[in-house]
Amino acid sequence: MTEEARLRIGDREELIYMLAEAAAIEHNVMCCYLYGIWSLKRGERDGLTPAQAATVKRWKNAMLNVAIEEMTHLTIVGNLVTAIGGTPHLSRPEFPIRAGYHPAGIDLELVGFSPALVDHAIYLERPEGMEMSDAPEFIRPDDYHRAMPKGAIMPSAQDYQTIGHLYRGIYHGFEVLNRRYGAQSLFCGTVDEQIGPGDAALPGLKVVTDLASAHDAIETIVEQGEGAPAHSEDSHYNAFLAVKDELAAMMAADPTFAPAHPVARNPRPRLTDMDEGCVLVTNPEALRAMDLGNALYNLMLRFLAQSWGRDSANKAAKKLYVDQARHLMRLLMPVGEYLASLPAGPEYPGVTAGMSFTLARDIQRLPLGDSEPLVLAERTHEIVAHCRHFFPQGHELSKLADKIEEIGDKITPPAAGTRAPKAKIVHDDLPSGKRELATDPAAANAPESAEAKDLTLHFDTQRCIHARHCVLGAPEVFLANVVGPWLHPETMETGALRTVCVTCPSGAISYTPKGDLPPEPAPQVNTIRLRENGPYAVNATIEIDGKSDGFRATLCRCGASKNKPWCDGSHKEIGFSASGEPDTRPSEPLKIRGDVLAIRPEKDGPLQIDGNLEIITGTGRTVDRLTSVRLCRCGGSSNKPFCDNTHLKIGFKST
Repeated sequence: MTEEARLRIGDREELIYMLAEAAAIEHNVMCCYLYGIWSLKRGERDGLTPAQAATVKRWKNAMLNVAIEEMTHLTIVGNLVTAIGGTPHLSRPEFPIRAGYHPAGIDLELVGFSPALVDHAIYLERPEGMEMSDAPEFIRPDDYHRAMPKGAIMPSAQDYQTIGHLYRGIYHGFEVLNRRYGAQSLFCGTVDEQIGPGDAALPGLKVVTDLASAHDAIETIVEQGEGAPAHSEDSHYNAFLAVKDELAAMMAADPTFAPAHPVARNPRPRLTDMDEGCVLVTNPEALRAMDLGNALYNLMLRFLAQSWGRDSANKAAKKLYVDQARHLMRLLMPVGEYLASLPAGPEYPGVTAGMSFTLARDIQRLPLGDSEPLVLAERTHEIVAHCRHFFPQGHELSKLADKIEEIGDKITPPAAGTRAPKAKIVHDDLPSGKRELATDPAAANAPESAEAKDLTLHFDTQRCIHARHCVLGAPEVFLANVVGPWLHPETMETGALRTVCVTCPSGAISYTPKGDLPPEPAPQVNTIRLRENGPYAVNATIEIDGKSDGFRATLCRCGASKNKPWCDGSHKEIGFSASGEPDTRPSEPLKIRGDVLAIRPEKDGPLQIDGNLEIITGTGRTVDRLTSVRLCRCGGSSNKPFCDNTHLKIGFKST
């Protein structure tokens, strides 16, 4: 390897310029990996054997985890530039990336999954200082050198050998400018303007406040894959090495094995005379799907752009826009996979289409204010109408319209939008602690009830985790192992029985008051207690998926419950191990400690929790205080109770 040139960063403008370079390469690499992931066949429906389908699914998950971490890197770079008073860079050129945009040794194109793509990914993710050649299919025919002229005040592109080399230059650039300007002047942005771990479920996401946190953020990027000196087992470099070895073994055993569709290299919906190395897609169905995919991709970037630059008063809006960007990223998956299954056009026999990742002229943050949600909701509902027109009921992509519409409904301004927000479902008439599915007395396992003078006692067997507060605290009321009636609330003083009810951690026991008896009070402090080797014990005004769920619940965190999201005791059967005493994290006291706690179990993912919350240990010690968090429910996180996206690696299923 030739001697690495030193990157020159002497002022704030040059640092912002190099951070834009870093953002562009993270963005471009992420798109390349997604294109390869979507080209992989969809299991047996695309002709794979069951064994092949399982292997391909594992590759998809491994590469998707890398792509998600590339999104982490893009977000961290956005935080770095926001911290020094700049604006995150989300624009990028059309694929293939033209000469000069990145160094000559970095060729970024949209290519389907293949041995060449895997080798190319290994080359891009190689540790800094490692001698290695790129796959022949990705070596540029032209050679050039990018260098900043001496004495110039205007920033310009500079060369670097590896992505790790680029970040090392940025790392030292922060040191230089911290000495030149002083920390207070250099780090003139605020944490509120950045996207933090509580706002986005991205592994390793960091906020930046000073030189130490800037260095920590950059080291996170490097350690996750780009030039990590130790190239840990979970690094991008090692992830692709593992795929390479398994792919080689599979193809040696069966030379006819074709894990991916023969997707076009650099597909485009239109071409100019300068667009060499691209495939013009002419199939009308593929063009419609490509158009939809590009619209969703641009909208996703719009939402992401709106997430930065907000003060503390706009924290809820930031969280809303980050969440919608994540939802749109997931909705791109079926579009990309569908495109890969469609012919590109008669001009390219045997070649299938793919996403072009075409961007609007530029992606800039919209002005904050009343116009912001109006513009975003308007665009979202335009895409919904387009989707319903071209992909009607029965079409493979028909379900997308409803999912996109949900996004638009969440951000539609009440007075100016094209649609009114959907009403929140609140079941104030339900007995405390009961969930909606238990209100039908004819339903299987419906809650049992028994009358007393001052209350009606309810017992929901589906929620019971056998904490035994009932049979130990009121053995004459709750008769174990009897045939016939077993609930006898009339045998106990009302106040004492009421205490037994409200101490049931799962909400299996509840009551409806009569006369002057007060109802169960709403908790003044929302808490989630971590039960040793067991579930989350929630005490709050709970909403699950928008539906009232009382004040008490025990939610599965082992991944094995057959009654998700509620615990059914399966953690005991599988020998689940999770400390109820994790370390305390730095946090500030919450101004408001109660109110509604909204819990949304993500499909095949964690519990997304929004609201004022204190996570506490079994002994009552505070673990963290926050207003938004993703908690692991696959049982595999290495950072329990917090989600670290292990569910993607292990194929966790929530149903």
